[in-house]
Amino acid sequence: MKTILIDRYGPPDVLDYRDRDLPVAKGDRVLVNVIASSVNPVDWKVRRGDFGLISGFDFPKALGSDVAGIVEAVGDSVETFQPGDEVFGFISPLEGGAYAEYLTIPAENLAAKPTRLSFAEAAAVPLAGLTAMQALLDLGELRPGFSVLINGASGGVGSLAVQLAKAFEANVTGVCSAGNQGMVSQLGADQVIDYTETDFTRQDLPKYDLIFDAVGKRSFAECSQVLTSEGIYVSTLPTVELVGAITQTFFFPGPKARLVLAQPKSRDLNSLAELLDSGKVKAVIDRTYALDDIAQAHRYSESQRAVGKIVVTIGNRQ
Repeated sequence: MKTILIDRYGPPDVLDYRDRDLPVAKGDRVLVNVIASSVNPVDWKVRRGDFGLISGFDFPKALGSDVAGIVEAVGDSVETFQPGDEVFGFISPLEGGAYAEYLTIPAENLAAKPTRLSFAEAAAVPLAGLTAMQALLDLGELRPGFSVLINGASGGVGSLAVQLAKAFEANVTGVCSAGNQGMVSQLGADQVIDYTETDFTRQDLPKYDLIFDAVGKRSFAECSQVLTSEGIYVSTLPTVELVGAITQTFFFPGPKARLVLAQPKSRDLNSLAELLDSGKVKAVIDRTYALDDIAQAHRYSESQRAVGKIVVTIGNRQ
């Protein structure tokens, strides 16, 4: 089968399109014929070696997290899927392997693909969608009527977060560049702030119940100035400052700081699928690349100009 591997950490040029033996589904794992994947920032951070102390130096390494495809075979302990099922989900970025024609993945990491979505659209959702859902609902304790601000509202995670917050009846403020304001409004944001013109952390009003920094650009110290007394700040970027803020705010009253690291739960994937099938949430795709053009896809993602997700097509069916 064709796959993408790296033999060392480095720039996009280290991504190598080559043959590898077909994996075998064993135990709780499912063999998926991958039709589409997508590029997440964590994928190229792994490729660069940003997490080298965790991901190690045992090469070659497989990359890619998001997967949408068709079940080819299942391990002997899998009861939830059977060959022919259309599925979507994601594998840990540190394990990787979704940039390939076939992938084995734990059954718990998968759910039935939303019927109204193409494979390409479904591949754009899992990691970003679960990041947004778990940030807003699990960590942000989102409730109807909350005033929510999404920083990075036009990105892969942010565009889904705006829609999810609206689906749960929040008043949503999106922060993005001027060129993306129209798109963020169309996704459902009640207000949109152009970050090049207005610093949302310096507003006197309004006060937000929840701030989700989907791009990890603003600190808790900055955002706490515009949070309510019981407001919650959630970031996607683990920093020393954030870890300290999480510890401090756990013990003292006032706004809370939290970090989201998406967990691949089939329950949450099924909830996302229902929202996608209902039309309340949709995938936003910026560009699509073929698997053998993955280096260019990484370059574009690293430019941080993408609006929504970057999809990688692998199989013939999309």
